Amino acid sequence: MSRNTLFIAGLALLLAVGALVLHFALPSGGGVNSSEFRALQNEVANLRQQGALRIAFVKAEDAFKVFTDAVSDMRQRATDKAAEVVQLQQEYNNGTISDSDFEQQMMELKAEFLDAQYAVQVTMIDRMIAADGFADIRGELTALKEEAQTYVDGMKDLLSTARIGVIGTAEFDSRYAQLENAYQQLDQLLVSAATVKVVEAAEEVALERGFDLVLNKQNVYVYSNPASVVDITDLVKTRLSGYL
Repeated sequence: MSRNTLFIAGLALLLAVGALVLHFALPSGGGVNSSEFRALQNEVANLRQQGALRIAFVKAEDAFKVFTDAVSDMRQRATDKAAEVVQLQQEYNNGTISDSDFEQQMMELKAEFLDAQYAVQVTMIDRMIAADGFADIRGELTALKEEAQTYVDGMKDLLSTARIGVIGTAEFDSRYAQLENAYQQLDQLLVSAATVKVVEAAEEVALERGFDLVLNKQNVYVYSNPASVVDITDLVKTRLSGYL
């Protein structure tokens, strides 16, 4: 196992711990278990009986946009390439392009699209490494960038090969699948790092403002009394912006 691989494994473990905390703080998917939610309701009711309970909520997905907005220009490039892929597929379906031309152009566009996605990752990693808010995992992020560079170089090579037309579909698909899988794994690590910071920012705001409980609005509940439950999403977003 390479030194970089060991570093990445360490980062994965670190972020897995953060993700575990997040699972309880900001449940994803279909929300929380009904029995667990009823237990939470009972606990809140008991706390209210004991005294004033200050509750806040965060729109986690909205807060997360601080990170995606930070690389919006790079993300737009990937979006544009995705649109070109769709357009080419439509042209082929309409019979306005030959099989051979379609095959060649599709390889090029797919490679350009994945290359654009990798560019988003590298830019985000660079922003995190340079940011004081990520100083606690700067070493791990630096190792992650080194690991990502290996795949970026492979992506550049595949793109160049596709453009000059010296690669068959089977070989292209095989190499593309490997690079796409690597991209997804890197993306999961980056999303985990950013998500941990959303929780961290929410906790800091809650402690500063004296809140006893912070919930994720989307997945934990569907209604709140605005007079007693405060939306701190904008405060969390401001704090996250400071991280970057």
